[in-house]
Amino acid sequence: MSKVVVVHGTEVLNNQGELNQKILDRMFHQGLCLVTGNNNIKESIHSIFNEREKVGIKINTIGGKKLSTRPEVSLTLANLLCKNGLIPKNIIIWDRTNRELKQAGYHLNQKHNDIQIFGTDTQDVGYHQNLIPHKNIGSLFSSIQYQHTTSSISLAVLKDHGLAGVTAGMKNYFGAIHNPNKYHDSNCNPYIPELFQTKYIQGKHKISILDALTVQYHRGPSFHAKWAKIQGMLIFSLDAVAADSIGWKLIEKLRAEKGLPSLKEENREPCYLKTAEEMGLGTANLSNIQIIETEA
Repeated sequence: MSKVVVVHGTEVLNNQGELNQKILDRMFHQGLCLVTGNNNIKESIHSIFNEREKVGIKINTIGGKKLSTRPEVSLTLANLLCKNGLIPKNIIIWDRTNRELKQAGYHLNQKHNDIQIFGTDTQDVGYHQNLIPHKNIGSLFSSIQYQHTTSSISLAVLKDHGLAGVTAGMKNYFGAIHNPNKYHDSNCNPYIPELFQTKYIQGKHKISILDALTVQYHRGPSFHAKWAKIQGMLIFSLDAVAADSIGWKLIEKLRAEKGLPSLKEENREPCYLKTAEEMGLGTANLSNIQIIETEA
């Protein structure tokens, strides 16, 4: 049975949307310990990563400052990894473009002895020249995902998506290829799981952490205040499919509370999750997912 940990930080965001750093720290500590089954944070981290690992934290900044992975969130995670044995220069917080990173509030950094922050479009980075074919896809991968990292974390904002239904940890990797626009037909199915199945994603992916501090539950993936709600949650799983399935459940709950149709009724059900399960990538069936909820 797959495990998903939902950490609630009731007061992690105030009414102005400002983060409480102490609560955020506790949320990451509790989530990582519970998802790995270790009481010690260092043991938890080392059960996922070794000390020489080059870790890419793939964030999502396409939604602008109001609906992107906040710098405070990704840096809290990166600093936690460093405090527990990983080497700062071996951690890269990244996304597609430097412009989107800066618009989301990030300060770019390529100092050799510090946590790295930069986009694929950085000079001398770009997309690797080898086209990777796999089933129905064929893409160039960001050199960050392809060769600069040995392990990957998907730290994605949980959002409704006009075509896929739900965009979360798995679809976040659309930002790791040069042609994601080619893979949005049929509600992105089977393209999301087929991309994830490549050795450069599945072979490196270690953990999904869904940023559900604020959830866009309708009219996503762009920000619409009317259909965005503060939830103050982080969702952790070593099973990428299970994490996204619990994210889907939360979006449906928020939609129902507002009297909105289900995603299935809008012909946007994220069927790619069932496909992913059928491909052996993880668990989509909620009856086979253990959900652990805690308050930080």
